Amino acid sequence: MRKLLAATVVAGLALTACSSSTGSGSGSDGSAPGAQALTDAKGVTTVTFWHAMTGQNATVLNGLVDKFNQEHQGKIQVKPVFQGTYDDVISKYKASVQQKGTPSLVQVYDIGTRFMIDSKQTVPVQAFSDKDGYPLTDIEAPIRNYYTAGGKLVSMPFNSSMPLLYLNADAFKAAGLDPTKPPQTLAELGDDAKKLTVKDAGGQTTQYGFGAAIYGWFVEELLAESGTLYCDQNNGRDGKASKVVYDSAQGAQALQWWADLVKNGYAVNTGRVTADAQAAFKAGRVAMNLESTGVLGGYVQAAKFQVATAPYPKINDGDPGGPAIGGASLWIDGPGHSAAEQRAAWEFTKWLAEPAQQAAWHTGTGYFPINGKALDDPTDKAWVAKHPQFQTAIDELNATKPSAANAGCLLGVMPQARQGVEDAIEQTISGSKTARQALADAAKAIQPAIDNYNNSVG
Repeated sequence: MRKLLAATVVAGLALTACSSSTGSGSGSDGSAPGAQALTDAKGVTTVTFWHAMTGQNATVLNGLVDKFNQEHQGKIQVKPVFQGTYDDVISKYKASVQQKGTPSLVQVYDIGTRFMIDSKQTVPVQAFSDKDGYPLTDIEAPIRNYYTAGGKLVSMPFNSSMPLLYLNADAFKAAGLDPTKPPQTLAELGDDAKKLTVKDAGGQTTQYGFGAAIYGWFVEELLAESGTLYCDQNNGRDGKASKVVYDSAQGAQALQWWADLVKNGYAVNTGRVTADAQAAFKAGRVAMNLESTGVLGGYVQAAKFQVATAPYPKINDGDPGGPAIGGASLWIDGPGHSAAEQRAAWEFTKWLAEPAQQAAWHTGTGYFPINGKALDDPTDKAWVAKHPQFQTAIDELNATKPSAANAGCLLGVMPQARQGVEDAIEQTISGSKTARQALADAAKAIQPAIDNYNNSVG
């Protein structure tokens, strides 16, 4: 879950964002080769696929790759290559651009989208779609919304996640609360947290009402839910974002709410380590937890209580927004790769997006299927019936109307911006600054990095 990129790495990425390698094939002009390119190719066309999947996710991914290779035997062979964390992948990709040795296909996390666009190294998925007349409407609209820039789908969504509010249903019942009627706003969540906090005879807290990692993504989601922008230029959708605007009344309200719960003893502060916050919830030390759909399977398996899920809370009742998509997408490399290789990468990418493969991915990993038709697959239907907690994410996505706010911020130094918000959360919790001042200082601190990045990529 943790997706922080060192400032030096981001700076290095910015400096090489326009230094595309050259070679055969299309891509630098945004064009896409047609099916004939693969038909004319001699022998087997190899697609090198860099990814960051581990554990069960990697097992499922490798299984899908094997299936594709079998179906395209003698024509296309996809070679998956694990490259470490999301941060590792984009750092190694930057080096590969410099060395003119990029992979055919690369998985990049959501907040790397702006850099990948600026790299001018990839062929937009939209170009292949336009070339083939391939419909993109089966991709869930809110997911498509995140990876669309300038009216074009720039990459193919793959492992998409949604934010959820996780509940200890047993704790809710013990406190006289109904887990089927979860809190919908921060105020309601705070009220329930008070009732869910339990102390022993000695006054020691044995169960906190709320707890979540100090993770900037959670604030990004709260702003999206409130319909509030994170950066200017309509979240970077109307032009290159030139500043962050998270130092808003809504942003300050979210941080102060969090800090007040900790101060009053209704929330535990487990710090920035995501695993620590997850462990606190699984152990029953925390009754409510903010997290991604990606942890649902692990929570259900590890917890000794009934795990319930609820839609991500809104800052205030009546807020018009919805959640933003997390996870990563697939980018097809252009310059330096033959037309046949680009085409083979596209064939694999669109195959992964088909309902059958998305159903296998969804049920095997818990990531949200990008193709809505996957939810009609019998295997997928049986899986959701067995894990009804996931229906919350399905309903949450279906209820979300795409907007600039929940499209997410396209910012070249988004990892650093997220880190700045985490600094602000810590400062607000510690009481060293007010929420508004902490966010204002974070916005001021990130400005030189934004300017440097934008100047470097033109």
